[in-house]
Amino acid sequence: MSVVSEISGGIELPARREEIELHTADGLTLVGELALPPEHEPVATLVCLHPLPTHGGFMDSHILRKAAARLPALADLAVLRFNFRGVTSPRGTSDGTFGDGILERYDLAAAMDLVAARRLPAPWLLGWSFGTEVVLTWGLRHPIIGAILLSPPVHRATPDDVAAWAGSGRRLVAIIPEFDDYLRPSDARERFASVPEVELVAVEDGKHLWVGEKQTRRVLTEIVARVNPDALPLPTHWNGPTP
Repeated sequence: MSVVSEISGGIELPARREEIELHTADGLTLVGELALPPEHEPVATLVCLHPLPTHGGFMDSHILRKAAARLPALADLAVLRFNFRGVTSPRGTSDGTFGDGILERYDLAAAMDLVAARRLPAPWLLGWSFGTEVVLTWGLRHPIIGAILLSPPVHRATPDDVAAWAGSGRRLVAIIPEFDDYLRPSDARERFASVPEVELVAVEDGKHLWVGEKQTRRVLTEIVARVNPDALPLPTHWNGPTP
């Protein structure tokens, strides 16, 4: 029997979910999950790179977990999440130790190897906080449509790393909270000035951790607006079974 449920909090909508392992070029095994639309083939793919491991970031950091819980069903997206090296979540622990954004280039490459092996379509990188540093520094090495940056601190990525995106043919979208702890909209315009085509999205009342359902919905809407705009507007209620 179908039940009408509000899409909020930790609700998990139907998807084809698979526990996956990634194998890095330097010999590590990383754990993760691939979530596919429940009935259709995906129209695009999100490869999710989580916040700073040394400050509690992991594949279940809430925006990434909610993207995997909702967007396969609501927007026909494939969502690939994984723990960076040395990171633990309920899914398990990835081999290795924190690489300060440098060794994580191998983790990203392993994820993109899986995207290629599974022939997942139209890959986008979705980084949050520390994950954006990995995206900005190493993302252009891979065949991606573009990248979406959530709360980018731009601490580890150098000015040259940022400027390399100019004229690359890859879309770059930076979603900046009004009250971010590290980079606010006024500063972001200066930090990304070397990439004229960047899309800067200032989110009113937003904070670095995007706490609350209002901010979650805003972020997921901005993601879908770039990756599969035909799926908008995202519904607020689900009429059907949930796991």
